[in-house]
Amino acid sequence: MTTERTKPSPVQFVGYSFGRVLPPSMQDWVRNDLVGNGAQVRYLARFTVPVIPLLLLFLLIPGPLWMSLAMMALLFIPLVYFAIALMNVYRRHRLLIHGLDPQLINAKAQSRVDRTRDDYERRHGRG
Repeated sequence: MTTERTKPSPVQFVGYSFGRVLPPSMQDWVRNDLVGNGAQVRYLARFTVPVIPLLLLFLLIPGPLWMSLAMMALLFIPLVYFAIALMNVYRRHRLLIHGLDPQLINAKAQSRVDRTRDDYERRHGRG
């Protein structure tokens, strides 16, 4: 008796974090990971947390502390900036390669617009 997993194993999760595609049985988990609550925070954490140990190596360079911190900031700030700028592009691509609708990224914003329009029409007698 074999049951299909709905959540990735630790090995699968590491592969997923590096861009591998998960099996179709895990599409609900992928959808929640990419567009569910906290998706943006998880995305930024996956891009920034692995870089921190590498940046801490700048503390080993002789010289004043401010110099090491400035070198870290020169790398970290653009990393965060570009990660934020490319967030929707990356998440849309991940949805697409997992066989999901890339328009799911816009689903929350569209539902908010629809609710606002319905509320307006209900208040002003156009509904």
